[in-house]
Amino acid sequence: MKAKFARLFLFALGCLLLSSCNYEVALTAQPTRKIDERLLGDWVAVDKENAKDEMLHVRQLDDSTYVVSMDSDIYRVFHSDFAGAAFLSVQDLNPGNRKFLYYTWRLSSDGKQLTLQGVREEVVPEGTKGRAALQKLIKQNLGNSKLLGDEIRFTRKALKF
Repeated sequence: MKAKFARLFLFALGCLLLSSCNYEVALTAQPTRKIDERLLGDWVAVDKENAKDEMLHVRQLDDSTYVVSMDSDIYRVFHSDFAGAAFLSVQDLNPGNRKFLYYTWRLSSDGKQLTLQGVREEVVPEGTKGRAALQKLIKQNLGNSKLLGDEIRFTRKALKF
């Protein structure tokens, strides 16, 4: 299931559950802003390759941290805006991992579609040590089309009453 989240929240949160790019530290030492309440709720990603819907549940932990679950996996997520780009640092909270993944995110103007792209290991190697080195590589590659994986799109799940 971890590979699903990376592929959905990663290989577009591109690295977080498909070909997980696991880094030892968050992209920023602390959250760079408070949560965006528009991200809270339940989201559905359609994996067209496998014709299967995946659910992403986003909840507020505190003023600046989300808890995200997908299948039986759970993640701590916070905004790590860096070099003019809206990134998320995503920490795996499952036993035995605790590493981070980095994603960019966009929300449609109507708030119904969330798009994620993960930082690719081919550009920012998993073995890169230290926040400064990671930030340097990401900043150097912001214009590189290979920095981020494929887009993963989530649609807000409509509430049923």
